[in-house]
Amino acid sequence: MASQTDKSLLSAELEEEDDDFKQLLLQATQKIQSTMPSLPASKPIQPQPGFCIKTHAGSQGKVFVNICRSPHIPPPPDLSRQELECLIESDSASSFRIPMSLGEPHAELDNSGNGCTAYDVVINFGFFSKLEADPFFKDFFIMVALEGLADKYTMDVNHPDWRILKNRKFMGTLSEQTIRTKSRPVIQEVAGSSPVVPKFTIRAEPAGGPPDFLLAEIHLPRVGSALELSLELGQDRVVLRGGPDPYDLDIYIPHDIIPEHSCARFHRGTSVLTVKMPIQPQLGPP
Repeated sequence: MASQTDKSLLSAELEEEDDDFKQLLLQATQKIQSTMPSLPASKPIQPQPGFCIKTHAGSQGKVFVNICRSPHIPPPPDLSRQELECLIESDSASSFRIPMSLGEPHAELDNSGNGCTAYDVVINFGFFSKLEADPFFKDFFIMVALEGLADKYTMDVNHPDWRILKNRKFMGTLSEQTIRTKSRPVIQEVAGSSPVVPKFTIRAEPAGGPPDFLLAEIHLPRVGSALELSLELGQDRVVLRGGPDPYDLDIYIPHDIIPEHSCARFHRGTSVLTVKMPIQPQLGPP
């Protein structure tokens, strides 16, 4: 019989959250782990105006950030507001990567004729529309964009002290940018590294007589969170991939397991993934 995989098994160790919270976190994680198509290495784009943010950055003084749009920037995973809130509450918001192009700083003059610095940040057209429709996503994105500029250009952006200009969509001139069209993976792999088969044990429970379920323990010492992993169960297979090594495990199970009733939990303290798999009951003779 052909195996039917069930990808809705892996969840982080959220022992005190309810089932709805776990399900939302799982849905968000699965969307983030989806792959993007392969594209040419780079190409020039012309940003389109969106809205302009005014803030301050230490010794640079007044700073303007032009939030621009382009159809050539890939969209982030299409999370719902509930899914994003769930990621933030679980301290996993950093796994939600927003593709954006951070342009070089350019000197401009503000309305008073004083010197200032402007930066152009380009995002996907569709995602920009989502920001305009949902203030929660908009505020979250602005925080991420300001942190990205601060990291890239080593400047002290005053995050709480920003506002969106009402009558101006951009400051200065929007210049052409060159973007990578091949996205970087969320987890960078060491060049030339080969997949690693992790250590694991599988035991039947109860030990005596026909087993009711199988219990697999997979040791993943370099994994820090369940969000790094992808787990699939078929009726007679366990497939696990992910982690920085990367790990790659494909096990044949000599029993008919029930994927939809199986569950998995990653224990951060021991870096062990435990998978509990109920077994189809054996039918006796007629």
